[in-house]
Amino acid sequence: MARETGFRRRAAGVVAAVLTLAVSLAGCSSTGGKRAEEERARQAAGGSAAVDTPRWTVAMVTHSGEGDTFWDIVRSGAEQAAVKDNIEFLYSHDDDAGQQAQLVQTRIDQRVDGLIVTLAKPDALRDVVRKAADAGIPVVTINSGQAHSADVGALAHIGQDEVTAGEAVGAELNERGRGKAVCLLHEQGNVGHEERCEGVRNTFDGTLENLYVDGTSMPSVQSSLEAKLQSDRAVDAVVALGAPFAATAVQAAEQAGSDAEIATFDLNAQVVDGLRDGGITFAVDQQPYLQGYEAVDLLWLYRYNATMLGGGLPVLTGPQILTGDDAEALAAYTERGTR
Repeated sequence: MARETGFRRRAAGVVAAVLTLAVSLAGCSSTGGKRAEEERARQAAGGSAAVDTPRWTVAMVTHSGEGDTFWDIVRSGAEQAAVKDNIEFLYSHDDDAGQQAQLVQTRIDQRVDGLIVTLAKPDALRDVVRKAADAGIPVVTINSGQAHSADVGALAHIGQDEVTAGEAVGAELNERGRGKAVCLLHEQGNVGHEERCEGVRNTFDGTLENLYVDGTSMPSVQSSLEAKLQSDRAVDAVVALGAPFAATAVQAAEQAGSDAEIATFDLNAQVVDGLRDGGITFAVDQQPYLQGYEAVDLLWLYRYNATMLGGGLPVLTGPQILTGDDAEALAAYTERGTR
């Protein structure tokens, strides 16, 4: 969709393709009351399952805060796969790592048939996720904590390699002739955010500075970035690490009278509007719908067929560089909540 940089062409040779698997099975031997009960369960799920396997329960526990549209997209993908696979899907989240660990423990106590978890702060999650794996619950990690996935006993990791994604951003900034950039970190302690900025630094020919802001307060984010742009007129690019912060970065640049270009990781409707009107120059999409969909589908495949993707390597869903040229096509997808 977007034009390929030299970096992306080289990366294409080493990045594993994401597989979208749709499996249709013949009827099983169960009859009578059991079949009727399963059919009622499918109807209650709000859709029609494409399979006739038992109604397993899969839980997803993420580090999302309230109102984060990114995680709405992940959840949407997971729910769609759950309907197809006759899965009962349970979703919970907390941006406090300790509370997220407690939510994982709750799912262990419920003896779910599969667990999907994010590892944004792996030190707080390591013991409890390992406990789930040791209890015989198949675990798939998504989105963050790729380097820690195997350590906690997960069968696979699905997501974007954050360093690779950052390197794609650095290469794009070079093509645009940028000389000094700010990496806007809105959640201290999130290993994925640090890796994104590390990746930018790996390939960017200019100077990159990390700017830590309080992501729980958008006015604080805006004022902090405004102050930086006013005090350092050499900054000609800002890299936001999440879609909700991109629009705030645009406002900060306008208020500071800065000509700095705004780039961002991840998409939402506001980012697409920004790409369309030029306020945001490019975005890095890690395809969160795929992360949710593939995680549920993979756990279903594992329960049914002991099948696993990745061969010990992460299953990558990004990065994909998107620009204003892609905005019109993206708008339809963001409107329905899948991009």
